[in-house]
Amino acid sequence: MAVAFHNLNSASGLKKLDEYLLTRSYISGYQASKDDITVYSSLAKAPSAEYVNASRWYKHIDALLRISGVSGEGTGVTVEGSAPITEEAVATPPAADTKASAAAEEEDDDDVDLFGEETEEEKKAAEERAAAVKASGKKKESGKSSVLLDVKPWDDETDMKKLEEAVRSVHLEGLTYGASKLVPVGYGIKKLQIMLTIVDDLVSVDDLIENYLTVEPINEYVQSCDIVAFNKI
Repeated sequence: MAVAFHNLNSASGLKKLDEYLLTRSYISGYQASKDDITVYSSLAKAPSAEYVNASRWYKHIDALLRISGVSGEGTGVTVEGSAPITEEAVATPPAADTKASAAAEEEDDDDVDLFGEETEEEKKAAEERAAAVKASGKKKESGKSSVLLDVKPWDDETDMKKLEEAVRSVHLEGLTYGASKLVPVGYGIKKLQIMLTIVDDLVSVDDLIENYLTVEPINEYVQSCDIVAFNKI
């Protein structure tokens, strides 16, 4: 059943979107799709920091469009009270509103657990994404995949330059590092988003995370890693 949103540029519309994304990473399914682009293009600007979940989702989709693009089909979404999506909107997404993220960075709250504990739905989604990645690695046909990885630090005192150096110090046959950027998460903390290109028959992203990126000595800087996007090249 297609998801429906109404007037996303109003306070009530943004509130509904924010509540909808409370337990979801994407508009539909477990990877970015055309449904996300439809909603993204219907927003006149990035949601303010007041809408925590919608703001997180918007920045993530904006990063995907700039770095790797979105290829998932989705299940269908309806946005009423907004202009219909066009090919130009997909090719040239609106620039993100950086004021909201800047305001969030200036806030300071030592008692806030930024990443928090995963809900059962989030754990299930993560397991299904991991299963999809493993399944893609079992294909007999040799090929390459593009992976967008989120690398999260322990706190705002983590040296992000050393964190990235530690990540890039892992050398495996069939693994190539691409562009990277620091993405504000809130309360002065930033995460590293980095593009990887892997040869499917040689590199398992799960093994890379579990056996290299989250063990000593790299776990001195890295708290956790998440597969944001996984696309065949």
